[in-house]
Amino acid sequence: MAACRINSVPVLLLFSLSLATICHSARPPLLKVLDGSKDDDYNCVYTIYVRTGTIWKGGTDSVISVALAGADGQGILITDLESWGGLMGDNYDYFERGNLDIFSGRGPCISSWPPCWMNLTSDGTGSGHGWYCNYVEVTTTGPHLGCNQQLFTVEQWLARDTSPWQLYATRDLCPNHYDAVSAAAHEIASGGHVTLAE
Repeated sequence: MAACRINSVPVLLLFSLSLATICHSARPPLLKVLDGSKDDDYNCVYTIYVRTGTIWKGGTDSVISVALAGADGQGILITDLESWGGLMGDNYDYFERGNLDIFSGRGPCISSWPPCWMNLTSDGTGSGHGWYCNYVEVTTTGPHLGCNQQLFTVEQWLARDTSPWQLYATRDLCPNHYDAVSAAAHEIASGGHVTLAE
């Protein structure tokens, strides 16, 4: 009877990539949840521009959240963009087809500028839960920090009924990612989901 031998290199590679995916999928370790309150420690101003695609049925009535972090993993989580800092006026319908929606509010300053990691999440509620986002652009400023801009190109559906069949999009533009995933594994690993805190 022949002995069964397993080549350890492919198994080790598969294990490493699985671990890298799990690490990359996790949110940054130090996200401060913003709820719209006026905290005295909120010294930085975040202005967020969200462009919804012009594709048919590209708009949504779902609650949209965004998490932003710097290269060191410190950042903020805005659980409801509209209630946190919607600037478009009363009775405005956010996240509709072709809209450029603008949000602005105060928050704690993150330690590394500009934010280079973003997770955009839909809660999937409301009529027409699917949403196609073109991009998210973030402008940040604070005391002695100057003004910084970061463009996160999304070009993805956040929907359960179309590819990629998920309600979130993660974009990582950080040069030295906070989870220290190797460069090869980092390229292969897929984006993750932010679990909303209450």
